[in-house]
Amino acid sequence: MAARWHRRRLIAVALVFNEDRDLLLCRMPKDRGVFPGQWSLPGGGVEEGERIEEALRREVHEELGLEVDDVEQLFFRDLVHTKLRDGASELIYMVFLVFSCRAMKPEVKLSEEFDAYAWVAPSELPRYVHDAFTLGTLQRAGLIPNTGTAK
Repeated sequence: MAARWHRRRLIAVALVFNEDRDLLLCRMPKDRGVFPGQWSLPGGGVEEGERIEEALRREVHEELGLEVDDVEQLFFRDLVHTKLRDGASELIYMVFLVFSCRAMKPEVKLSEEFDAYAWVAPSELPRYVHDAFTLGTLQRAGLIPNTGTAK
């Protein structure tokens, strides 16, 4: 029987590249997020009355202090997963809308959403990313080879 959740969330996810085509990865604190303590992609929920690209731009600015351009829709993925926040956990059905974009300037200013960031060359991505869902997203985007182990 499938897991039951009480809330659905539409999430805009950003594959943010710099001029060198390095990808921005962010590490979540150990006590929050969908992938606590792991390197992942920035993004966040689409708010009521907000267009998806607007949400993507807002989240990237709020979380990273970055402005982006060359925004391109890529694909979507979904996942039922537990999200941690402020000592509580919640099972949520999340639909991830994945976009590619370019940072207009490379200077990142992290919010409390993340505790570290790195601009990573595609060849180095497997050294950072270990959760099957994010690996699958990077494989689907053609950034790392498909080894058949990701979800």
